[in-house]
This record gives sequence, C-alpha cells and structure tokens, in this order.
Amino acid sequence: MNSWTRRKPIAPAGERHPDALPPTLSWPHLMALGVGAIVGTGILTLIGVGADRAGPAVLLSFVIAGAVCACAALAYAELATIMPAAGSAYSYSYAVLGEAIAWVVGWSLILEYSLVVSAVAVGWSGYASPLLTGIGFPAALTQGPELGGIINLPAVFIIAVVTGLLLLGTSESARVNAVLVLVKIATLSLFVAYALPHFDTANLHPFMPYGFAASVGEDGVQRGVMAAAAIIFFAFYGFDAISTAAEETKRPERDLAIGIIGSMVVCTLIYLLVAATAIGAVSFTRFADSPEPLALILRSLGQPGVAHVVATAAVIALPTVLLAFLYGQSRIFLAMARDGFLPMGLARISRRGTPTRITVMTAVVVATLAGLLPIGEIAALANAGTLIAFVAVGFCLIILRRRSPELPRPFRAPAVVLVSLGTVGGCLYLLFSLPAQTLFWCLIWNVVGIAIYALYGRRRSLLAAG
Repeated sequence: MNSWTRRKPIAPAGERHPDALPPTLSWPHLMALGVGAIVGTGILTLIGVGADRAGPAVLLSFVIAGAVCACAALAYAELATIMPAAGSAYSYSYAVLGEAIAWVVGWSLILEYSLVVSAVAVGWSGYASPLLTGIGFPAALTQGPELGGIINLPAVFIIAVVTGLLLLGTSESARVNAVLVLVKIATLSLFVAYALPHFDTANLHPFMPYGFAASVGEDGVQRGVMAAAAIIFFAFYGFDAISTAAEETKRPERDLAIGIIGSMVVCTLIYLLVAATAIGAVSFTRFADSPEPLALILRSLGQPGVAHVVATAAVIALPTVLLAFLYGQSRIFLAMARDGFLPMGLARISRRGTPTRITVMTAVVVATLAGLLPIGEIAALANAGTLIAFVAVGFCLIILRRRSPELPRPFRAPAVVLVSLGTVGGCLYLLFSLPAQTLFWCLIWNVVGIAIYALYGRRRSLLAAG
C-alpha cells in the first residue's frame, strides 16, 4: 500500500524535465490564455441556463462562484510558482497528497477538460447553427440525438479546426488566441453599449424567485441561487489552464502569478457588467435556457443587426476557450504519461514541440461527446471534476505551508488559512449543490478511475519510477 501514498519529490527551483517542452510564453500570453479560457461559454451561453435556475439572482450566483474561484486562483498561483510543472493540480497533488489522490485528481481533470471542450463546442454551435441553417444547412446536423437531431456537426468541426491550430505549435497558437481574445472583449463591449441603456430595475423583481438553496422544482429541475452558482462556476474556471503552461513559461516564478490572478480579476469585472446588463435589459424569462442569450436579448430590444454581429463575433471568438482547454488537457495527459499512468508513447513530442498524439486522442474523445450530448448535462458534469481538483489544491496549499515552510515561494497567497478554507469549503458546497444525477455519474466516473489505478496505473507508475 506504500505506493498509494508515495509522494513525488518537488523539483528544485530552475530544474527542468529532460524532455521539457520549449519555453516560449510570457505573462501577456498567459493573460490572453486565461481570459480566452474564462470568458466564453459561461457568459455567452450559460447566463441563460443560470437565469433559468435563479432568475435575476443569477447576479448573486456569479458573485458566489467568482469568490470561490478567487480563492482557488490564489492557491493555484502559489503552487504553480513553487512547482512549475505541466500537470497542474495533478502534479501538486502528487507532490503533497500522494499518488492515489493524485490519480483521482488527474482522473477528475480528464473529466473537466474533456467535457469543458465539449460544452464550449456545443455553445459555439448554438451561435453558429442559426447562421448555418439560414443558408440552407440541415437543422438535423446541428443538434445531438437528445434534442431531436442526428449529430452536432458544427461542434465537431470547430474542435477539429482548433486541434489543427494546436498541432502547428504553442507560440503560433498563442498569437492567434491573443487576437481572438480582443475580438471577444470587443463583442461583449458592443453588447453592453446597446443593452445597458435599456436597463430597467423592474426586471430585477422578484429578485430571488426560486430561493437561495438548491432545491428541485415541480418540473424536476434543480433551481435556486446555489443551483445556478454550481452551474455558473463553469464560467469562471479556466485560470487553471494557465498553470498547465508552466513548463512552457519563460519566467514561471513571475509570469504564472500575473497570468492566473490578472485574468481572474479582468474576467470577474467583465462578467458582472455583462450579467447585470443582460438581467436589467429584459425579463430573465425571455432568454432563460437560450443557447444564444445575448443575441436574443439584442433582438428583443429591436437591434437585430447588432445581434447578428454579436452572434457572428461569438462564432469567431469562442474557439479561444477550446484552444485553452485542449491545450491544458494535452499537458495534463503529458504529465500523467511521463509518470506511467498513461502509455509512455503518448508523451512523444513532435518536431514542432507539441504532444501530437495526446492532442489528437483528446480531440477525438471530446468531438464525440460534443456531437451527441446537450450543453446542460456536459457543463454540470465538468463542474464536478473541476470542484474535486480545486478541493485538492486547497488542501495542498495549507499542507505545504505547514510541511515545507522553507520552500522558496515567489508568490505567497495572503491569508492562507482563509484562502484554503474558502477553496475547500466553497468547492464542497458547490459540489453538493449540483444535481443528484450529476453527482451519481461523477461517483461512477471515479469508481471506474480507482479501479483502473488499482489494476493498471499503480503498477505502471512503479515501473516508471524505476
């Protein structure tokens, strides 16, 4: 049983893996990666889902989810500068909590990143499909079977495009991502400029029609401020994708903290402004559960031309989220393959400095999910995986402070006890606010994962450790 609790030594500052990816990124690239990952489906699409669950109090849901993520971001910033490794929360858990928990965290990150890419691709399709069907594209090829279609082909297509971009190289992908992030911010600014003048406080009443705590309504849907927060949590994470770029960062001791915390601050301000504008411009019942809520709001305000521009810009800019999470997924897989948890052949790096095999394998899996599943179920299950990883990071922060106070910490999280408790407690509360069915499938996922570790991963990791 010793291997279950075996911890991986923390590499000395400045030491790099023998097969490390080339460092090509600086803090502006990381900021763009973070903003590109965070600002996406959450505000462009999931605001409709959140409004359906909480009504105007979805604003409070954004605040709660943002506060929990702020604590997690501070924890990530400290750990990432101590351990600038590609594996993110998986690598931190391996060094602090032991091998078995690291496997569970890595397995949860696989769930998070794979389903995030799928959910964002479905969200992108929600904006692209009206444009495509308007020129004669078959509607049955824009929705999965559960929604009456055959396959969500636009979602599959955009995953293939982003995968091709990632295979070109990290620096090339970062440049394209930066341009698309600027397009995305301009799109949201355009929405605010046209919708904010229509703000009416009457649209905020009743503010909390479904209460605060998560509860199941007569239609079988779980509603309330916390139910919405548990879903909207999906809108805030993405800063963890920055930590997966640690190995490719030129000055990780400085750039990682700037990228993680800076992107969270910028995105929180953007979210609150856009969400308040949306809720105040029209009644939440008019855009609740819409796949394109911002465009729908603009059409309701008599601005079909601007709505078309916003929808088109969303189609162009949303792939930044796909790029960030596909990138992060491949780096986590790379770290797990190096440790023997996945076949070593997947860790092979191409001549362009990218893990080609892992990237392609990930793309095939997420394209299948995106083509067949609806966004609500995908987002909820992705949140479960993320929350588990964030809980582990919260524990890693406080345990490493107590166990190894002498470690050099280029960035130190303030009020470490409060940050750690806020991360662990907040994430656990959000986790148990998810629908029961989501928690059930998350449990099944982890039972399968533990079985794989016991039967395959444990033995392979011991061989890799030599």
